[in-house]
Amino acid sequence: MTKFEALGLQQSLLDAVADMGFETPSEVQEKAIPLLLEDEIDLVALAQTGTGKTAAFGFPLIQKIDTASRTTQGLILSPTRELCLQITNELKSYSKYEKSVNVVAIYGGASITEQARQIKRGAQIVVATPGRMKDMIGRGLVNISKIDYCILDEADEMLNMGFYEDIKDILSNTPSEKSTWLFSATMPKEVSVIAKKFMHSPQEITVGTKNSGASTVQHEYYVVGGRDRYPALKRLADAHPDIFSVVFCRTKRDTQKVAENLIEDGYNAGALHGDLSQNQRDLVMSSFRKKQIQMLVATDVAARGIDVDDITHVINYQLPDEIETYTHRSGRTGRAGKSGISMVIVTRSELRKIKAIERKINQEFLTKKIPSGAEICEIQLYHLASKIKNTPVDSEVEEYLPAIYDVLQGVDRDELIKKMVSVEFGRFSSYYSKSKDLNTSGANDSRSDGRGRDSYNSNGAVRYFINVGEKDGYDWMSLKDFIRDTAGLGRDDLFKVDVKDSFSFFNTEADVTDRILETFTDFKVKGRFVNVEVSKSPGGGQRGGKNKGRRRDKGFQGKKRGDRKEKRGNAVHSGKRRSTRRSDFF
Repeated sequence: MTKFEALGLQQSLLDAVADMGFETPSEVQEKAIPLLLEDEIDLVALAQTGTGKTAAFGFPLIQKIDTASRTTQGLILSPTRELCLQITNELKSYSKYEKSVNVVAIYGGASITEQARQIKRGAQIVVATPGRMKDMIGRGLVNISKIDYCILDEADEMLNMGFYEDIKDILSNTPSEKSTWLFSATMPKEVSVIAKKFMHSPQEITVGTKNSGASTVQHEYYVVGGRDRYPALKRLADAHPDIFSVVFCRTKRDTQKVAENLIEDGYNAGALHGDLSQNQRDLVMSSFRKKQIQMLVATDVAARGIDVDDITHVINYQLPDEIETYTHRSGRTGRAGKSGISMVIVTRSELRKIKAIERKINQEFLTKKIPSGAEICEIQLYHLASKIKNTPVDSEVEEYLPAIYDVLQGVDRDELIKKMVSVEFGRFSSYYSKSKDLNTSGANDSRSDGRGRDSYNSNGAVRYFINVGEKDGYDWMSLKDFIRDTAGLGRDDLFKVDVKDSFSFFNTEADVTDRILETFTDFKVKGRFVNVEVSKSPGGGQRGGKNKGRRRDKGFQGKKRGDRKEKRGNAVHSGKRRSTRRSDFF
């Protein structure tokens, strides 16, 4: 095997490599680094995400720049803020023994004056997103007219995001005699246009087969009815108790809806899409990297630049329009030599798309069945047993053991194990006790939507009106908790909570209607009557009638859940706010 010493890297870089624990270069590093160090060339490198592309261009760039000069000599363009910051941090790690190397990140959502100040101090390498770089060039805050090296990282991603004109304008401000290095996972025609227009006889290296998927990723598909997508998603999550995944949806609306549903159903989930503020996006990504979020629901655009090595699954809740986009999605797992699984939830009418993807990525999909409730319970039972076995004993529990032994006196070992397992397993087993087979066309599904319990039949549900809403400080989550806790309902007894400005609607099964109405008869919170009635509008639309808004006190603020400050509609919090994720029962 080739060692880094054989690639021509100087000692300061080899020392940094040793500190980071790298031993053997990846294929793209082995092919690219000697080429880039040996001569001044233009290069097109095709390799999947997670194959070490940053080091492939980062080490040669650091070695070739003139550290004695403060002039900007290298420009790296990347599609997203996250990737921009990641590249910057990695280059700083690579150059830790090159004290004169200054790397500056330029991206939107941060102070442009502070970034300009950093550039003015002297930055040999600038890592930038196209939009902010174009803005800074237009304001005269950065000078790239003398750069020697221009790197386009994730070039296909940048072009898919509509940055072609920005890239063209940026490159027009660079000297023609520079070296251009283009790194991309796929080679669609738009990338070929960039290569022909802005590069001079580029050499090309390919890791794997061009446009192919990573060999470390297993591709699976599950055929369900269109209205069963969400129950199928939950079962896939429950069948993999340690899942750490990205769930891809096609639109921002679907992304938000799926994330909200997962959070409400007790999963550690979060949403990532273009309508989030930069601060919300940062919070979501921070929680995801810390694994406080186990299911990150994202749009393709928002997920670009996510670089987390330990993602176990990519779940395609909906297939993308472009096959290249699927390649990028699946590339989020199976990184850094680890294995991963890419799951696709499809309807029968979409099966032709699977065949098209197979031909493009040169890999075959496995046909899988959505697991049954019994199968999931068995998996979770084994998971619980393993979790108990591997849990370290807390020394502080010792002082309580005599009292515990007294309580458990007379219970033999086998009986104790059964009881201990049943405490948690019983809740999960009851959830799936009447679950149906989702591996059907879904034609006989009587549910009104794909949410909530798998066995829910909308014909037995009752719709209610309640005279509190967003103005009273409630969102769908906190209102559900308030009603459920006040009426003493079970976790799954309340569903389809629809919060309006000054009133709301919610559903329960018919057998708890008397309890709901009795609880909220002459019920007050802080001196204000909270009125609940059976709705005359089953769909939850505008409610008329003489009782609308009666006994309403303007100053009332409802019981909130935590310090939820984000506006309703931004599912940026994980399910950790709830007591547990459903599969954390085990």
